[in-house]
Amino acid sequence: MNRKILEDYLNSLEQCGIPGCDCAVIYKHEQVFRHTVGYADAERKKPLTDKNTYWLYSATKLITCTAVMQLIEKGLVGLDSPVSDYLPEYGNLKVKTDNGTVPAKNKMTIRHLMSMQSGMNYNLDAPSILRIKKETDNNATTRQVIEALAGEPLDFEPGTHFQYSLSHDVLGAVIEVVSGQRLGEYFDEHIFRPLGMKNTGFELTPERKSNMSDLFTFDTDTMTSRPVSNRNRYVLTKNYESGGAGLISTVDDYLLFLDAMCHGGISKDGYRLLSMESIDLMRQDQLKETSKEEFDSWGRKGYSYGLGVRTLVEREKSGVRSPLGEFGWDGAAGAYALIDVTNNLAIFYIQHVLNCGYVYEVIHPRVRDLTYEMLGL
Repeated sequence: MNRKILEDYLNSLEQCGIPGCDCAVIYKHEQVFRHTVGYADAERKKPLTDKNTYWLYSATKLITCTAVMQLIEKGLVGLDSPVSDYLPEYGNLKVKTDNGTVPAKNKMTIRHLMSMQSGMNYNLDAPSILRIKKETDNNATTRQVIEALAGEPLDFEPGTHFQYSLSHDVLGAVIEVVSGQRLGEYFDEHIFRPLGMKNTGFELTPERKSNMSDLFTFDTDTMTSRPVSNRNRYVLTKNYESGGAGLISTVDDYLLFLDAMCHGGISKDGYRLLSMESIDLMRQDQLKETSKEEFDSWGRKGYSYGLGVRTLVEREKSGVRSPLGEFGWDGAAGAYALIDVTNNLAIFYIQHVLNCGYVYEVIHPRVRDLTYEMLGL
């Protein structure tokens, strides 16, 4: 195995303005590659280590959608059931039109939420959110925020377009209602503890805070990064647990989750996180015509969108080295998760740099293809 090709590439990223990154590869339940390079602080005094914590941002969505699939397996949630079966306030939704708002014709379903076809948007300053934050002195719970959000008119009829949104935050509230637990409690009981993930959660504990990498923002024109406040703006209130972007984790912890997923839902210790049937359903293309064109505008060549994941649907024209059905997602600060059940392979790459289009356009595809080249797959 020629580790050097991937190591050299990761080492070169500092020249592209990436202060530090960590990348690991799991293959058949074994960590066959790990390379950590750069610094965790703007002063370049603290080298990145395997102890560093990061905001996962949207890599949280993979875990939230896995939890929903667990509830679907148990018959507690229906994929095509109306969201209003679980959150009654979502039974009287309105839709924006050229002539003002009108009652929605289509019922919003769990599938619509998972596949980002709900009609919702990602406006964190929506009037309903600002109002509930003010009314609760910034202490609103996940359930309270999501209940308030139902008052916002949809951008389109559910099921008619693809639009990245707060849909997976709504799924977090569904999980809470169905399980009777807070979202973090459900994750702990059914995902984190069984997998041995001891350093993942919504709470910024003193230990997680002290180990957290500085957060940066990227300037595309100069290809440089500068430090910014290490605050996750998707954590809307003090008590809000965002199923879309709120988790904190380490590379070692998140790898335990990916390891189970790339082995058909079974961890190295034998814990069944999901059935293979559920994983197949997650990576099934959910987009048609208009929605597919809208996802294509994201530039993920060869991919479409499934139930909370990008999924590889075409290899020939895109030149992607991974097999059809490879799936995963990424995060706002540059996290990247790849799950390949064909080869029992998973990749996790992380950096802590916001607004870095370069990471999605160049770094993630390069890390993916170099990994397959390195392993001879």
